[in-house]
Amino acid sequence: MDAERQNELIVEQFSAQAEPFAKFKAHSQEDAMRLVREIVGLGPDDLALDVACGPGLVACDFAEHVARVTGIDLTPAMIEQARRLQADKGLTNLDWRIGDVSNLPFADSSFSVVFTRYSFHHLVDPARAFGEMVRVCRPGGRVAVVDVHSRNPEQGAAYDHVEKLRDPSHVRALGLDEFADLFNQAGLTDVATYFHGLDVKLDELLAASSPDEGADDEVRRIFREDAGVDRLGVNARLVDGAIQFTFPIVALVGRKPG
Repeated sequence: MDAERQNELIVEQFSAQAEPFAKFKAHSQEDAMRLVREIVGLGPDDLALDVACGPGLVACDFAEHVARVTGIDLTPAMIEQARRLQADKGLTNLDWRIGDVSNLPFADSSFSVVFTRYSFHHLVDPARAFGEMVRVCRPGGRVAVVDVHSRNPEQGAAYDHVEKLRDPSHVRALGLDEFADLFNQAGLTDVATYFHGLDVKLDELLAASSPDEGADDEVRRIFREDAGVDRLGVNARLVDGAIQFTFPIVALVGRKPG
């Protein structure tokens, strides 16, 4: 798939998902937010960029701990949600931009922290987006990526199949070796890797998604059959008759030399 068509899919999907995505509780879990703040090492003088910021959940959280945050996202409906969240929280140290993360509209070395969460599995060319993140980071600053990951090609293919049913803008979950290569090839130093699981209820996730007609039933069937098998690599399980699973999340942080 070419990047232009993928961008159209992203805007289509996340325009429909904008409000339910913003309200999906798993995306705002305090433990996950605190982990992100800790691994990035936020300070009061930081100027942060949240790449593919969605409805501003992380950007608004960061804004309470740094000097200023800029959030950029391709989908105008997501930026609208982000502005609402900012207003609800009474925050004044935020800026929002609509734009393509593969061509960030910022000068070199503009930010001391450049961050993205749950975005790389939507990108046709994650290496290009990562290169842009490194470019706009100041020497000595930190670049961080948080996303779902695959453990091997077989598991990754099974997971990607069901995720594309749930969210047609999904491209693929990168492997841990691919994430490591991005950081190493960019010459980042002091690279640290952290893991955690994000527990979700499948029906709640589907309600916050915008699958094609009838795809939600197929997604439920696949997850139900995977309970106790774990071909998908997400520990699908039945709890009181409902399907729950755990997204395998990796967070990587590196420092730009300088």
